[in-house]
Amino acid sequence: MSIFSRIREDIRAAKAGDPAARGGVSVLLVYSGLHAVWWHRLSHALWLRGMRFLPRAVSQLVRFFTGIEIHPGATIGRRLFIDHGMGVVIGETAVVGDDVLIYHGVTLGGTGHSRGKRHPTIGDRVVIGAGAKVLGDIELGHDSAVGSNAVVVRSAAPWTTLTGIPAQGRPRRGAPVAETPDLADFYVI
Repeated sequence: MSIFSRIREDIRAAKAGDPAARGGVSVLLVYSGLHAVWWHRLSHALWLRGMRFLPRAVSQLVRFFTGIEIHPGATIGRRLFIDHGMGVVIGETAVVGDDVLIYHGVTLGGTGHSRGKRHPTIGDRVVIGAGAKVLGDIELGHDSAVGSNAVVVRSAAPWTTLTGIPAQGRPRRGAPVAETPDLADFYVI
């Protein structure tokens, strides 16, 4: 897929995710969440080639201009939309799936100082509300939702809604009956 196709895809995702988006040119020029993702793609490519200083410098410069910090080592899927963005932090070993929507103030952070995988894995089509913290080497299943200001420290099955501190899970509204998680079998906190 060409870079221009990816940009068009990202603009369509932003317009789908934000009812205030008026047009493609506006989204292209003023949506800091998209700018942060686009710069992340460059810094991530450099990171994968073994460079360390330059990708980190790029990510810090982008953080200065957008208020969004995405570590160059993070793996980001297609059509990620960061709405309003300010204060979003995505850690080095985080993995974010396709069609994810993240609101301002979200942290996908690590716990402790151990090396290796220490940040969350976010499934496809997950929505993470403003101010939510998703911490540690945990996994949020596809089609899950995290409420605003929730603190998630345990993995969650697909089609789970997580709210509270620490977050408690329950089946997400609109889940297909066949995919509704049985939370008795999948402990979520």
